[in-house]
Amino acid sequence: MKTREETEATKGVSLADVAEAIKAVMPVLDETDQRIATAIYRLIGSGAPVGPAAIVKAAGGVSMERVDERLNAWPGVFRDDMGRVVGYWGHAIDKLEPEYRLVAGHNTTYAWCALDTLFIPGIIGNQVRVEASDPVSGEPVSLVVDRDGARDVTPAGALVSMVIPEGPFGYDVIESFCHRVLFFASHKTGDKWIAAHQGTTLLPVDQAFEVGRVLTERVAPTKSASR
Repeated sequence: MKTREETEATKGVSLADVAEAIKAVMPVLDETDQRIATAIYRLIGSGAPVGPAAIVKAAGGVSMERVDERLNAWPGVFRDDMGRVVGYWGHAIDKLEPEYRLVAGHNTTYAWCALDTLFIPGIIGNQVRVEASDPVSGEPVSLVVDRDGARDVTPAGALVSMVIPEGPFGYDVIESFCHRVLFFASHKTGDKWIAAHQGTTLLPVDQAFEVGRVLTERVAPTKSASR
């Protein structure tokens, strides 16, 4: 079994490297943008398409013009024929392949990749049960995530593949990034997968959560983080 140090530095990529790279490619959001983004994440959590008027109401004190401008300008925003948001920065009402389910209360929504499941719960403010599967073995992977961390990880040795983005997240984020950030039930399957995918590395779930914390704080910073 690999040591913690070896896991963090697989192929010369450290946890700090990944976290800083993720931070660098995320959009910089001012306070108004943060309110809009947080509102969208939380509204999608209901499992239904989100209209601009609902975003304005939930964001509080934000104009319809500002909401429309951001929805049209931000990459990673998916809307239906009625202009309602159905997917936003890793959170969606419909599943993709591979499937990452976010179960909060009676609502089930979907994430685009393993990292999304680790940062979205902290934004929506709910404890979320994450259900996924190992893409090599098909073995189920589950965990419970909230703003404080990930726990009840099953299997206990589950891992997350990670890649340093080559540039700012754009309209191809699902293909260029998400499809390489996956859950694995063990080193056996994770090592096999990253051996065939250049530039990827493996992180334990708790360390992947720390990478995701960068995204949570960018969208919905804590008071201490925003000072």
